[in-house]
Amino acid sequence: MAWHWRFLKRANEQKGVLIVVTLAALVALLTGSHPLWGALLWLAVVVTALALAPRAEVDKVPQAEVEAPSEKSCLPQVSAAAAALDMPVIVLDREGAALFQNAAATRALGVFPVGVHVFARLRSPGVVDMVRETLATSEPNQIEHSERLPSERVYVVRIAPVTVAEKAVASEEQLYLLSFRDISELRRIDRMRSDFVANASHELRTPLASLRGFIETLLGPAREDPKARERFLVIMLDQVTRMSRLVDDLLSLSRLEVKSHLAPDQNIDLVPLLGHVRDALAPLAEDLDVAINLHLPEGKAEVLGDRDELVQVFENLIENACKYGQEGKAVDVYLRNGEGRPIEVSVVDRGAGIPAEHVPRLTERFYRVSVEDSRSKKGTGLGLAIVKHILTRHRARLIVHSKVGEGTEFTVRF
Repeated sequence: MAWHWRFLKRANEQKGVLIVVTLAALVALLTGSHPLWGALLWLAVVVTALALAPRAEVDKVPQAEVEAPSEKSCLPQVSAAAAALDMPVIVLDREGAALFQNAAATRALGVFPVGVHVFARLRSPGVVDMVRETLATSEPNQIEHSERLPSERVYVVRIAPVTVAEKAVASEEQLYLLSFRDISELRRIDRMRSDFVANASHELRTPLASLRGFIETLLGPAREDPKARERFLVIMLDQVTRMSRLVDDLLSLSRLEVKSHLAPDQNIDLVPLLGHVRDALAPLAEDLDVAINLHLPEGKAEVLGDRDELVQVFENLIENACKYGQEGKAVDVYLRNGEGRPIEVSVVDRGAGIPAEHVPRLTERFYRVSVEDSRSKKGTGLGLAIVKHILTRHRARLIVHSKVGEGTEFTVRF
């Protein structure tokens, strides 16, 4: 108790007075005085001496000395800092037991009960070895760790000792931060970029190889053959046109990616826009012997959008329907604008249809259901990828329904 300590402290400070009083009490006893009077005299003098002791000396005693000593800890500060981070972080002690986890760690990794050893929850041998090494050496470490369930995720797992000011910690505790930085999206983008470069290189290599072969033939055996020269020049023009379309589509994708986060804010009436698209595709439809039928509501059907980009979307969808649904002889375009319902544009063909396993991948770059069929129809493999990017910018969805032998319906829902 604090008052106990204060009493002893004052007694120690007044020990000279106490010695004199004690000797006086002994003399009184030896001279024949009653023992009770000697004891009372001694007690009275002691109490008086303690009461008159200088208060300033007692008041100068630090509070930490008065109360039971308690070790300071940096855990509250470290935990508060970890709680503010958006990446999963777990605070460990020198034995590897979990002392704290932030909300991001709870969402990503589940609950780590306080005091439970981290090795009991982490099953990756690489992560376990890394943590064990850092606990033994106090040297920072990191490793790349991937998980496949419940979904594929890739983390950079890092562990490092917490460094605090020497005066801030009275104990010899050592804390460690185990963090998980999610790089799944970066890895996905890297794979997409690699696939994109590989596919684009392949798509450009084929027409370039054709052009080189025809040029070498014209410079050699067909130098004096007018018929061969005319036939080869027509093929070369077709290959150059294909490369030009591919480059244009690549540039369109690049521009769309740059401004994908900027939503358009113009009011666009889809009724005249779809009429313009039909008129622009009329020569192609006539060559393919396909009729484009518009089913439009009365009045306006306005959405927020970019007119040129929406024209590109519906030109792409209707052109694909004419090419790949050519045997159906007709393409129907429905614009629905019911009250209380989102505006929808559906492009329906009566062609061969698309097998179900291909539907989820239709908007991938350079993905083709049939490579030969696509090339024969002069497709670049980027059309639906462009459509997807434009609709993402317009906060719209592309919905695909198809049955083999019955046809395909592409619906744009705003």
